[in-house]
Amino acid sequence: MCEIENILLYCLKQINGERTIYSIYHLLNGKKSSQTLQDAHLFSLKRYFRILEPLTRESFDEIFNNILSKKLVEVCGEQRYLLTTAGREYLIQNPQPRYINGWRYQPYTMLVWERLSLLVQVASNFTFQETKYIPIQKNIEVHNWLKEILKSNTIPKQKLGESLFLELVDCLEQAKDIKPSVLVFRLTGNNRIGLTPLQTANMLNMDIHQYHLAFINILHCLIQSVEEQPDRYQVLSSLLTNLEQNDSLTLSSRKTWVLLKQGFTSEEIAGIRNLKLSTIEDHLVEFALNIKDFSIHPYVEEEVQQKILEISKQETTRQLKVIRNTLKTASYFQIRLVLAKYGDRQWN
Repeated sequence: MCEIENILLYCLKQINGERTIYSIYHLLNGKKSSQTLQDAHLFSLKRYFRILEPLTRESFDEIFNNILSKKLVEVCGEQRYLLTTAGREYLIQNPQPRYINGWRYQPYTMLVWERLSLLVQVASNFTFQETKYIPIQKNIEVHNWLKEILKSNTIPKQKLGESLFLELVDCLEQAKDIKPSVLVFRLTGNNRIGLTPLQTANMLNMDIHQYHLAFINILHCLIQSVEEQPDRYQVLSSLLTNLEQNDSLTLSSRKTWVLLKQGFTSEEIAGIRNLKLSTIEDHLVEFALNIKDFSIHPYVEEEVQQKILEISKQETTRQLKVIRNTLKTASYFQIRLVLAKYGDRQWN
């Protein structure tokens, strides 16, 4: 099962005292700030981005204080912590969730769930020739998706339930370290109403955040399996049709991108958009993180790029201040830009 404590400890190990504990909270919540997006890349934590959106700061503090009380971490600065020997051993003995991939799958995970739950309900009622029931999902787009799927599906409606059942069983049996009841208890079928998240959590003796992680893990497992073997899962593969691609850029940075492509400089864009130059620089860092062909050469000379990377490696740090104190000719913006573009390659 997924353990929140394990994930927090892993994140702390990765950031190695270079960020505050709340940088992890923002990561788990999926905060689309330039700093959080960059941290996800630099510290190889993209798989945990946005996986705990319902987590409140109070709940996060409670979970972290529990780790602290077990002496799994120790203070190394203001709101900064390192793993103790006990923490490192705990991490070794308690592996991370196998399938969670927040950066890649979280933008459409809940849409896949809505589609799956409605498909199961409809297929179940087809099997029992029941036509009078209230759809479990209210999303009109999900209803329209299902209508299109049913039109194009070559499997007879009476056989759809059986095919879907066999594919789900096969998928879940192939998976490792998951508990199918996390998902199955939530499903609605003929004369059976699925449980709510809280009801399922109580049934499985889990707290709600622990359950949420387990639920996300099993959905990501399903998505990954279908992506890798679409021919094996012909019915389930329909869940992934016409999904919007993950756009990692913030809305504001997309507007900057349009102007940049039109040839405007950073200063001109700041004037046009009535924003601070530092905000436009944040957007440029986002481009370095997310747009493969984005070149940082107009902003940082090749020689300076190499020096920044060398210092970062020699000092084993991603802290801007440490690098800046060693290389005073580089601005904080330039350091951020270089680490955004190349930092994860040299560290991971």
